[in-house]
Amino acid sequence: MKTVMPKTDGPVPARLVAAVVVGNALEFYDFLTYAFFAVYVGRAFFPSNIPAASLLASLGTFGVGFVTRPIGGLVIGRIGDRLGRKPAMILSFSLMGVAITGLALTPPHSMIGIAAPLLVIFFRMLQGFALGGEVGPSTAFLLEAAPLQRRGFYTSFQSWSQHLAILLAGLVGFGLANILSEQQLQDFGWRIAFLAGVAIVPFGLIVRRNLPETFRAPDAGMRERASLRSHMPVAVLGVMLLASGTIGTYITSYMTTYAIATLHMHANVAFAATIVVGLCGVTFDLVSGALSDRIGRKPMMLVPGVLLLVSILPAFYVIAHYRTTATLLGATAMLSSLLSLSTCPVVTWLTESLPAAIRSSGVSLVYAVSIAAFGGTTQYAVTWLINLTGNALTPAWYWTAALTIGITAMIATRESAPLKAANPETLSVQLSDKPA
Repeated sequence: MKTVMPKTDGPVPARLVAAVVVGNALEFYDFLTYAFFAVYVGRAFFPSNIPAASLLASLGTFGVGFVTRPIGGLVIGRIGDRLGRKPAMILSFSLMGVAITGLALTPPHSMIGIAAPLLVIFFRMLQGFALGGEVGPSTAFLLEAAPLQRRGFYTSFQSWSQHLAILLAGLVGFGLANILSEQQLQDFGWRIAFLAGVAIVPFGLIVRRNLPETFRAPDAGMRERASLRSHMPVAVLGVMLLASGTIGTYITSYMTTYAIATLHMHANVAFAATIVVGLCGVTFDLVSGALSDRIGRKPMMLVPGVLLLVSILPAFYVIAHYRTTATLLGATAMLSSLLSLSTCPVVTWLTESLPAAIRSSGVSLVYAVSIAAFGGTTQYAVTWLINLTGNALTPAWYWTAALTIGITAMIATRESAPLKAANPETLSVQLSDKPA
């Protein structure tokens, strides 16, 4: 059986892209909201006389959600390669709906004791499993639905939807922080943010059920010849690139917790930083994707990446030294903009560097392993190091080290954009995805 792709020589209906983007954004909203309310979740489920211990326990549970992401990437990613992108995306979204509902409705430790943190850990693991299987099928769908010369732009909606989720979570948190008192945020405010995600789950399921399919699985022989093992150099570079990018992403997402717990700023200012992160991503992700179609994936990774590398330490110094709303939001905006420009083409490069027969599972697994090993540990490690050293610049040093490794990987990549690819074999793989 031949691989069947959609015709990509004409305009793709916007509703198809929107359907994937909405579902992806909702899943990331549900997953990331926990991080933004980690301080309050820690107090509810992991009470302690030492605030830092409560926060570390909460962030540790946040990290648990990353442990199951590679499993979800393997299981649901394979479903995407064998049964199609659509059923894989529906399954991951359904599981995320169950998990976010469970988190929103779990009683606090004061009511049910040890059962409360155990339930939270279970639902976080289910969230991780679902999200681990979301990225591969949805990214593959976007790339396969795109005209060949606009793959960067279409695939950038994957990153754009994640930043949309950050923006929405930040707006919800900012609104709650301005409406409710600190005690009300602690008692029930964080649950409202979770329930907002629950309310939209039925809509997301309806939208995804109406999607067309962009892929039919090849026979077993073709899958065997197109194993991830035979594309190990791409996988290794992908892990390095995504590890670097995700550490940056989760440090910028950590700004809310950092501002509250380390800089002792007011909650509404802290959530404003999250809004800035989301706005910068929503603004620059699609720009980065479009530019990568014109000038190549590699230049769009490297140029903003190098600028970001030399900006991290000065930006955090200003934030930690002055501790004003202007310095927090201004430095966060600069770092987030450069990060979006640099990391957005990474997912496109990885997705189009893998053949269609293993694209869903390959992207899912590489992405999930990178996120689990590095993204899931970032906020916990940074918080622990801040408490150990008392140095407010710890996040900057941590990010700088990660980005140095990422830039090394960027230099080692081969260009994959169809108009700029220097390797004819790469282009032939891309062209073979198109229907005869």
